[in-house]
Amino acid sequence: MLRIYMKQDSSLRRLNRLSKVLNDDLRQLTVVRANHDGVVKIGKTEIPVTTPNVPQYVPYEYLPEELPQSVLRHLRWIAQKDLLGQDIFLIGPPGPLRRVLAMQYLELTRKEAEYISLSRDTTENDLKQRREMREGSSFYIDQCAVKAAIEGRVLILEGIEKAERNVLPALNNLLENREMQLDDGRFLMHPKRYDQLLKDNSQEKMEEWKLVRVNENFRVFALGLPVPKYRGNPLDPPLRSRFQARDIYHLSFSDQLQALYQCAPSIDSSRIAEILSCATTLVTQDSSNLGLPDFPLDNLTSAMSILEKIPSYPTPELLSLLYPHHLLLNKEGLSAVEDVYQKFNIHNHTGPFHIRIERVEKNGTAAQVEVTADHQSHSFEVACNDHMLDEDINTFVATDYHARLLVDMLLTHSTKDFCIIGGKGCGKTSLVREFAKILSYRTEPLLMYQDMTSRDLLQHRYTLPNGDTVWKFSPLIQATLDGSLAVLDGLDRVNAGTLSILQRLVHDREITLHDGMRLLQHNKYDSMRDKLGVTDQEMNERSVFRIHPSFRMIGLAEPPKPGTSAQQWLNSELLTLFMYHHMAPLNSAQESAIIKGLVPNLPSEVSRDLLAVSERLRSSKDGNARSLASSLSTRQLIRISRRLNAYTSPSNYKQYISDAVHKACLSRFLPPLTRHTLTDVLSSCDLPEEPILTKHLTLDDISCVVEGGKLTIDNVSYPLYGSDNAAEQSASDAKIPDILFYDNAQHLMVMRDMLQDYVLGEHILLVGNQGVGKNKVVDRFLHLLNKPREYLQLHRDTTVQSLTVQPTVRNGIIVYEDSALVRAVKNGYALVVDEADKAPIHVTCVLKSLLESGRASLADGRKIVTDPNELANLSKSTSQDEIILMHPDFRMFVLANRPGFPFLGNDFFSSLGDVFSCHAVDNPSIASELHMLAQYGPSVPTATLKKLVAAFGELRDMADRGLISYPYSTREVVNIVKHLEQFPDDGIASVVQNVFDFDAYKKEAKEQLSSVMHKHGIPVGAKPQDVHLSKPLTISRPELTALWKYNKVQDCDSFSGTITIRGPIYLNAQKYEIERIRHRGFDFTEEVAHWTLPQFYQSSIVSDMATCNEGEGKEVLYIATVNPHALYRHDNQADHVTMIDLYDVLPSSNAMVQPRAKIVPMGKPLEGQVVVYDEKLKTMLMVDTKIGTVRRIDIPSFKGPMDRLISWMTSSGKDDSEGVIRMCSSLPPEYCSVVLYHREGNNIIHLNMLDGVMNVIEIPITIGNVKILDVDKWLISEYKNEENLFLLEPTSAETLIPTRLRHIDIENKDVVDGTNGQSRQVHAVTSTSLTSESLSQMLEQSIDSPNRLLVDDTCYARCIVGLPELTSENEVYTFKREEALPKKSTSFTSNANVNVYYRGLSKAIPAEPPLLVLPKSAQSIRVVPGNYVPEKAFEKDMRAGTIDHYMEVADVGNHVVRYIALPPAITSSPYVSWQSGISESGYLMTSSSDELVFTSDTGGVIREWETGITHLRRSLTEWRNMIGSTDSRDHLQVTREQASGKDVTAPKHGKIDEDNTPHVGGNTWAGGTGGRDTAGMGGKGGPYRLDAGHDVTQIPDWEKEAVPEHVKQAAREMGLKAFKERLQEIRMSEYDAKQYEEFSGNVRKQVTSLRIILDSLQAKKKERHWVKHQTTGELDDMKLIEGLTGEKKYLQETSR
Repeated sequence: MLRIYMKQDSSLRRLNRLSKVLNDDLRQLTVVRANHDGVVKIGKTEIPVTTPNVPQYVPYEYLPEELPQSVLRHLRWIAQKDLLGQDIFLIGPPGPLRRVLAMQYLELTRKEAEYISLSRDTTENDLKQRREMREGSSFYIDQCAVKAAIEGRVLILEGIEKAERNVLPALNNLLENREMQLDDGRFLMHPKRYDQLLKDNSQEKMEEWKLVRVNENFRVFALGLPVPKYRGNPLDPPLRSRFQARDIYHLSFSDQLQALYQCAPSIDSSRIAEILSCATTLVTQDSSNLGLPDFPLDNLTSAMSILEKIPSYPTPELLSLLYPHHLLLNKEGLSAVEDVYQKFNIHNHTGPFHIRIERVEKNGTAAQVEVTADHQSHSFEVACNDHMLDEDINTFVATDYHARLLVDMLLTHSTKDFCIIGGKGCGKTSLVREFAKILSYRTEPLLMYQDMTSRDLLQHRYTLPNGDTVWKFSPLIQATLDGSLAVLDGLDRVNAGTLSILQRLVHDREITLHDGMRLLQHNKYDSMRDKLGVTDQEMNERSVFRIHPSFRMIGLAEPPKPGTSAQQWLNSELLTLFMYHHMAPLNSAQESAIIKGLVPNLPSEVSRDLLAVSERLRSSKDGNARSLASSLSTRQLIRISRRLNAYTSPSNYKQYISDAVHKACLSRFLPPLTRHTLTDVLSSCDLPEEPILTKHLTLDDISCVVEGGKLTIDNVSYPLYGSDNAAEQSASDAKIPDILFYDNAQHLMVMRDMLQDYVLGEHILLVGNQGVGKNKVVDRFLHLLNKPREYLQLHRDTTVQSLTVQPTVRNGIIVYEDSALVRAVKNGYALVVDEADKAPIHVTCVLKSLLESGRASLADGRKIVTDPNELANLSKSTSQDEIILMHPDFRMFVLANRPGFPFLGNDFFSSLGDVFSCHAVDNPSIASELHMLAQYGPSVPTATLKKLVAAFGELRDMADRGLISYPYSTREVVNIVKHLEQFPDDGIASVVQNVFDFDAYKKEAKEQLSSVMHKHGIPVGAKPQDVHLSKPLTISRPELTALWKYNKVQDCDSFSGTITIRGPIYLNAQKYEIERIRHRGFDFTEEVAHWTLPQFYQSSIVSDMATCNEGEGKEVLYIATVNPHALYRHDNQADHVTMIDLYDVLPSSNAMVQPRAKIVPMGKPLEGQVVVYDEKLKTMLMVDTKIGTVRRIDIPSFKGPMDRLISWMTSSGKDDSEGVIRMCSSLPPEYCSVVLYHREGNNIIHLNMLDGVMNVIEIPITIGNVKILDVDKWLISEYKNEENLFLLEPTSAETLIPTRLRHIDIENKDVVDGTNGQSRQVHAVTSTSLTSESLSQMLEQSIDSPNRLLVDDTCYARCIVGLPELTSENEVYTFKREEALPKKSTSFTSNANVNVYYRGLSKAIPAEPPLLVLPKSAQSIRVVPGNYVPEKAFEKDMRAGTIDHYMEVADVGNHVVRYIALPPAITSSPYVSWQSGISESGYLMTSSSDELVFTSDTGGVIREWETGITHLRRSLTEWRNMIGSTDSRDHLQVTREQASGKDVTAPKHGKIDEDNTPHVGGNTWAGGTGGRDTAGMGGKGGPYRLDAGHDVTQIPDWEKEAVPEHVKQAAREMGLKAFKERLQEIRMSEYDAKQYEEFSGNVRKQVTSLRIILDSLQAKKKERHWVKHQTTGELDDMKLIEGLTGEKKYLQETSR
């Protein structure tokens, strides 16, 4: 039997209500009146009861009418420990049971309580004493532990596991010996020891000694969770030993079932039992082993309350409110929970559950809600408020989904606080606004963030004007007093230990604040006040205040991420706090209804296509697609719809949708695979795959104008800021940015898009790499708008408080100064937030709250509101001085680096991106960057700028691919150009080191950077003396060896006809990027660059090369290949090649047929078109290389003499015994004509491709070869008699078709010994004359005459003076060889036959030798075998043994010959005979109009060369200029110029110092410096300059580098020895090491990339964070008041 003896009648009345315990047949509760204060007896345990001194501090109304047996047993154990004077520790799973037990015991025994909820922010001062300031002096205020010890109260410490481990040991001595030294000098003493001292000393003496008696009734009740099952700090052993522990597990199944029956008496008992059984299963050890969080059993009473109101409510949905397992668990966990549900018959409703609100009737603080659920009416009461809102404040478009969710919210609101979980941008805030509007609530938003402290949740301290410290309520506490709706936005961000301070407020509606104030639930407060017979004032004097009955809390959070390594915020402890509603992403139909409601004028097809993209991404099973779906939240879709509605037209809306989606997803910075997924989705929705391209735009395509008080960019206009208020404008002029900015089309397009968003009232986020111009773009934009700005720089240590206000101390008073954010909000300025990704996400989330809800609370208590109507929505206790109305012109521009590697900052975009309108700012396009750099450096050569743009463009691409860690930007290039503009002598190679020296000590990075610079022709690391040109050898002077005379003139027959052109057909002109590697990086040679043909296979053969000048300096190289047929086009110095595959238009060719394609480019107006003629296949095509069209040229059949020729030409499968038709390739392109000749025949064909006219000339000789001397003069050699030459010329000046044949009679033929039987067949001839200067220099005589250079195998070259204009007599000057060329049979290959036969031909077709003649340079160039080159052409021991072929450059103008090594081909065609039939050596050559030489080899490598002396001199000068004129060997001298203060007298030589001592200043000695009158250096008034040799000398770098060879050898030997020792140490042979190096080298780039990423991640992981509550370190702005009051732990320091 449990007996209670009480003295007070009130206690008797209260306890008489406890009539039974569990069952009638068990112990009876008997109340007996006694003469003493009272006794409580639980079983045989009797506890004396005393009258409390402060009855308001005794827990109230915790005891139910009946106490379960399990509770009674716990209470008896507590009573036993209380009688023993022992402190207790109640340990158990999360939930209010432990605290309720403690409160029930205290209420039962009438003991006063001191309660504190511990968190990671709790300090020793919160437990013992805190300092405050009054009238300039500090004093101590006792805190809970001290007050409980002195007054004999019970100290309840809840959340022991959440306190820092160094905090609770402060209580150890108080717990063990009931002693404690206080900061104010007092000493708490054990009552027995104090009483003994008091017997011998007076009370005044004890007070003088500052001894304070600890009350013998003082006890400590600690409440905690078991660690490590739950998160927290384990108990400190010394602390643990001072407690007696009791496991407080959940109530027994029967006790809980009985409680649930009482909560829902009208619900079927079997249904309740099934629910409880299911829930109990989910808290067993087996469920815990599966990693499932505990089911919140204590919240089942709330669920039963909902069932009691709506009995038909589906059970699975009801349990999801308590245990949202679909959000919490991974696939395995979901399966386990579903199995439990199925086992206990927790199944879905038999059909769709329909419920809707019918009516809400509000009456004071309560509202009656009528709903219809499955055609049945139900009514229930919910809390509300009487705040009346303006109907126009909020615009909410309700869908059926929202209506259902609002009903569920009303149901949970009637029984418990709830939390809405949903993805970003899904509409949580809007839904809460609508909910508050329905119930006439005033909302108090409270932004939650990671560093939020428990103090921030409840109160914060500030100082009054006189310096006194006071406490101010947080919005949450203000809401409890005013009955507002506290909206806790961001529960997922705040630390779980911080939220634990709310447990008592949520479960018990009670809370104790930091200043000692106690808030009680309204009904408890009213009952206590009435029972004690006191007034509200008396209650308040005891620091007890009433919580408004309408007060409720709503949490907002984003879903947890199950399956990730990060700890989940929604744990077992937080599940007990709230009921949870999941706000799923809306489907297309729901979003369509919302968009239609908010953007009514948007065409339906636009919204349909936009929503189709989001729906496709959300429903995809691809993880990449789902990750993109988060960027297209409902909020973002609404923003996009508004923009599309304002700035699109029906004709282009699809492209604008695609562009908007790309911007919202920041596709520019997506990984390639993810971006490919996005383009696939767009394509599947019938939308363009790519956004609007801006790289090819120019300033002619977009305009920017400021006129008439408006800014207009393209087609978007907006009034300038302050144009209607001159006073406002002048006051803010100082804050309008004014920067140096050069417009470019790409940035103007970004600003146009920004202006569109600005007009629509959006806030803007710019994302991009560093240095791409984000700040410049924003500043320029604001400058154009005339808009003042405030600037805010974020960093790692930015706090939420520093974003809003900055506390400072002035005269001992804390003063809060407005941050840039607050100033911009007040004045309507633009706020530029820079480096947003550097600040922690939980800090920048304050921006989200401000922009999303339009309200924010500052650290000094002020509040920002958006709408003037919302002033009525503020608390009644809030004064107007505490209100900051957001100016309607306020805009925010946030700048952040792109997410991911290599920045590794916080992903600002993924967390807050959908709150802003996002724009990606990329580096300018090549054209835009060139245009901009040209304005920064107008005198810097354009070629230099192009090199810089190309090189840094590749470096950026390498950074995107992770090959280098630093993403080089336009900023670096601009700085380089500025330097070159100011100091042009420094050279680009040295100036770029200003950027690259950061990596000077990283070997691999340095090699990569140097390689890129060298590839683009920037000679980093080269020196002016590193010039390695081929050695010139003198050749013989020209000799007059023959005279050409003309006789036997004969007119030839000719016929004309029309060309038939068929087609066109369209082929794909595919562009391929090439790696064009510029040479002259390390040294200067003749080779300019090289690159490899794309899609060039080992079996492919280069068949022909040709160039064409298309005007404006645009030189184009064309290359034809066979096996398979293809045509390539390369614009000079471009990094891409256009390839047209001709496989579909040419007959099938293979090794048996062995085709040979020749090409002739056309000039204007047919520029870009090329005639392709295959000599074997007898097919001629006209290919347009720009658009890929191909036309077939058919030569018609004629009656008469041409029948046989035409028939032969058009038959590809017949016998070729009558020779071949060849095409001349040297006709100038501007004539758009082609010349073909019948080798071994007597016909020449002239095709005019422009007019479509064909002319055929019949020659009375057998043609061996035709060379073009001029457009109308051709040189013809006779077949098998190559020395027999003819000149074919026109009969009159009116025609360009030559028909008159002149025989050339060569007199005095030179007989040259040693020609090795070589033929005199003309292989090449110039089609233009040498200049008179070149001709005179070459012939060493003054001469001005027409001339031609021709080349055969017997000499370097021959100059024919007078050819072709003068037909009387031509002089032939020959440059003879010292050594004849080797015979063809052994010239290039040991087994090659000079006669190469095509299959099907009975006669040989000799291969044309690779040979060029350059008229401007007066050079002949041919490929010769390596064994032909004389030794004297090389420096000593410098001959390369691996070079098989050289270019022989015979510079006949300067009488020298040079041999340039041709690098061997990487691969060779397996078709040797086929290859040799095209080129004996495997090399082909051609030249451009400016005589740049191109070569190709059998591996498809194209090389560019400069051979002309003039070109080489010019290029060498440019190369040395790039290196810079300042050599390390140059001696530098410091010269100081300053006034001497003395006048000159008369010039004189000065005295001679025999010792030659240096003299500075004065006017005595000759040879001094800085003096006057005398001869010297740097002075004034002297007669002449005289250097006495007193310059400062030092060892130059070149001398330091001149290390003796024996020293270098010793170093190499030492390294080799160490290498071998290391191999022995790791047991690796040299062969294995070589193999390892080969394998390692293949993946070195990838390994380097991975190392860079891992190093960066490791650096980020090792970043330090701030540890607060320290006695050393930096000043903590959050604890300035603690510092003022004299507390010790007001500092913070960094720790890993």
